Formats: sequence, C-alpha cells, structure tokens
Amino acid sequence: MGDMKDFDEITSFLGVYGFFQILIMVLLSSSAVTSGYSGTIVVFMSDTPEHRCRGSVNFTCSNGTDVEVPFREQSSWIGPDSCSRFKLDENWTETAQSQRNDTELCLDGWVFSTERYTSTIVSEWDLVCDNAWKVPFSTSLFFVGVLIGSFISGHLSDRFGRKPVFFFTMALQTVTALIQATSVSWLMFCILNCLRGLGQISNYVTSLVLGSEMLSQTARVTYALLGHCVGFGVGYALLPLFAYFIRGWRMLLVATAIPGFLFIPTWWLIPESPRWLLQKGRVEEAELVIRVAAKRNRVPAPEVIFSDGECLELMQNKGEEEQTYTYLDLIRTPNMRNITILSVFIWMAVAMVFYGLSLNTSNLNGDIYLNCFISAAIDIVLYIATWMLVNRVSRPTLLFSTLMFCGIMLLVIKLVPEDMQVMLQVLALVGKIGVSAAYSIIYVFFSELIPTVVRNMGLGIASTAARIGSIICPYVIYMGVYSKILPYVVFGTISIMAAALTMLLPDTRNSKLPDIISQAKPIRGCCCQKKKLEPSQIPL
Repeated sequence: MGDMKDFDEITSFLGVYGFFQILIMVLLSSSAVTSGYSGTIVVFMSDTPEHRCRGSVNFTCSNGTDVEVPFREQSSWIGPDSCSRFKLDENWTETAQSQRNDTELCLDGWVFSTERYTSTIVSEWDLVCDNAWKVPFSTSLFFVGVLIGSFISGHLSDRFGRKPVFFFTMALQTVTALIQATSVSWLMFCILNCLRGLGQISNYVTSLVLGSEMLSQTARVTYALLGHCVGFGVGYALLPLFAYFIRGWRMLLVATAIPGFLFIPTWWLIPESPRWLLQKGRVEEAELVIRVAAKRNRVPAPEVIFSDGECLELMQNKGEEEQTYTYLDLIRTPNMRNITILSVFIWMAVAMVFYGLSLNTSNLNGDIYLNCFISAAIDIVLYIATWMLVNRVSRPTLLFSTLMFCGIMLLVIKLVPEDMQVMLQVLALVGKIGVSAAYSIIYVFFSELIPTVVRNMGLGIASTAARIGSIICPYVIYMGVYSKILPYVVFGTISIMAAALTMLLPDTRNSKLPDIISQAKPIRGCCCQKKKLEPSQIPL
C-alpha cells in the first residue's frame, strides 16, 4: 500500500497542458456557451412589453396631422391602467374621456407595443393582468426541468458513462429549443421549457465532471474557472447581442439552438473519462484513452500504464459493491452526510441569488440589452479574477467573503431612497459580483470535496438543491411588482446565511481528488469529534 500511486501520479507523464488537455478544455468549455444563453434567454422571451386595452379609437393628433401618438399617451386615452379601459360609447371624444371614471375590463384583448420586441410569449398569449402569474410560472418550469436533470443526470452518467450522457443532453437541449420555437400554445411552451431545462443542466454538469476527471489538479481548476465558467459567461454575454438583432422570441430560440449542431463532430474527439472506466473495471479502454492522449501530446507512454497491482488498488478500494453506489452513500457516513447537507444549503442559496439577480434585469431601469450585457461582462471578469485568487486563498474563506460581500451590498439597497434608481442599479450589479464569484467557486470546491465514486451523484444532489432555489427565485422577483426593494432584501439575507455555513467546510486547496468515501475530508465542526470517536471504535 506504501507505493500505491493515485490516478494523477500514474498519468503524470502526459504533462499538464499538452495538446490533448487543451483540446478537451476548449471543446468542453465551448459546450458551456450554449448552457449560458439557454439558462437566461427567458429574460427576453418572457419580457412584458408596454400594453393597453384594445379599443376602437383613432390615434392621430387633434390638429389634423396623421402623426402617430406615442404608445404611452394612447394608453392614457384608453384607460386608467393597462388592465382596464374607460367604457366606450358613440359620443366618445378626447375631452369627454378626461371626465369619465366608469371603467371595464379589457374585453377585446390587449394591444402590445412593438418598440422593443416584435413578439414575446407575453404578447403572443396575452399573459398580462389576470394571466400575469403564467410568466414566472413558465420560468419556474424551466428550472423544474433543470431540477429533474440535476437529479437524474448524475445517476445516469455514473451508470452509463460521462460521454454518452454529455452528447445525449446536448442533443436534447438543441432539439427541444427548435420544437419550442413552433409552440402553438402556452401549455406546449411550458412543457418544452421544462425539457429544455433538463437538457441544459445535465449537459453543463456532465461536461464539468468529464473535463475535471481527465485533467491534473492544476489544469482542473483552470478548466473549471477559466474554461467552463467563462464559457457560460460568454454564452450569457452573447444573449443580449442575439436578442438585440432578433426581436421575436421564436427566431431567437432557433438562433440559439443552431450552435448545438456544431458539437456532432466532437464525438470523435472527446473520449470517455478514464477514471470512470477504471472504476467500472474497463482497464483496456482506460489505457487506450491515455495512449491516445500521449500520442496527441507527443510523449512516450509506458509499456504498461495501469499495472495489475495499481489497477486492483484503484478499483478494489471501491469495495465489492463497485456497481452499487447509490444516493444513500452520500449520507451513510457522518462526514459525507455533513458535506451533503452543507452542499444542499449553500448551492440552493447561491443559485437563488445568482439567477435572481441575473433574471431581475427586466426590473432594473435603463436598457434591458445593456443591463444584461454589463451583468454578463461582470461575470466573465469575475471568473478570471476568481481563477487568479483560487489557489492563493483558502476555498472556504474565498466563498465566505464573496457571499458576505453580496449579502451586504444587497441589504444596503434598503437604505437607498427608491427614487435614486442609478444607485440601486449599481448596488445590485456590485452585489452580483459576489454571487457570480461564489457560483464559479462552488463547482470547483465541491468537485474536490466529493469522492469520485459518488461525485456525479453528489454534484447532482447539490445541483438539484440549487434548482429548488432557482425555481423559487422568479416568485421572489415577482415581489418586485409590489416593492422594488423587497427581492434584494430577501436575496441579501439568504446570501449572508449561506456565507456563515461555508466556514464549516474544509479547505481542499492543493489536495488530491478523493476517489473513495473514506478519503473525503472531515468538515471543520466535526474534526475534534471524529478524533474522539475513532479510538473508541478501534476495539469494536
């Protein structure tokens, strides 16, 4: 056991950044671009344009010229608000309108402004007034899909392999977006939104795990932050550009689906995870992957890469029940249970605040395209900054500081008078800096905390919790209808609570990736407790 080598040592002859590693990082990071805009496209598809009741009134200026009256002015002629109109009769005149107070509901439907969009799902299916609840509901359904995807993709990729699940979910995400663009009803749109969410997250998490398992420790952190997260940020930044030129929601969906087809040829370039193959006892296939990698890197491979003894160790450690790892293994030992519980709370909080601030761009004043682009640009800069800090600062401290910073910034909004709109916007965007950094760190951090045998399941559970947070967030944003400040107070409080919990986690900086459950690091609060427990367990 003394000369036992782990996977990273055995494959160290490949080097850190050879052609093979860079190719894997580029291909898998570019797959995150599709996840980036797929997750936030709802900002533009479900935006509510200005609207008013439909009424048979001639909107030309009273001086006789045929100049179109601005939409807002038309609305004030038709009714006191966008959900009711003044009762119409034959003697209706512009002046008489100002004395009228008897109103009725919009019996003939609504007219939507086309200044910003040619159509959104709101204008397509009249999702305003009594039907306004359908907008956050359809967004939540996307995250319900994401929740189901997080839950099942981990299990599927631990069972069938990372590669097939990665390509299947990429296809699912692409095809459902194309079918969704042909939706004939709101119900059909919702069902497909759910399926699109399922494909989006499964693809994102599986590509992260697949890349992480093929790279060495240094390259792994670079890939997760500088590759995968920046890829996601680039997708998010491309979205307002797409949306600016394509103002109808159907064509916008088609345009964002097309890049998915570019991934078909990568099937022959992206291999299966050799770590996963070893755990399944498929040694020859694992060796083949490493030999191909060595060939691409132009380095000589040893005669025997995984010698019998080492292979046995790498696989045997998993116990005889090698195929039967289940979700129960995440809570079987006290330490894994603690890690799982903490990951659930932290991921739920981070995702709720991250998506809450990302999707709240439509509640911010100013240009929605610019707001969205600035928000995405901030994310990208942050992922790069986080990458520079991640090996210099302990993981829990970094996560704690970013979440605490976000929480404080969002709570400060409460002290700003509501009429200082620019100040509110600046504080919201600065707060987002913290949570974006936290969002990029949790993927790296928890990949290192959870052992290989249950890594995809563990990340799946954490990701599922994150989705519960993101399902709730459209409703928190919806509170903004009643008070613009309220969503920020909720998000700020949650952020600070999560920050406090992160200090219990152990630091995984410069540590080897744990392969088996007994290698998982103990959480801080239980270290002393475990030391007391272990001697008493020896006689038993």
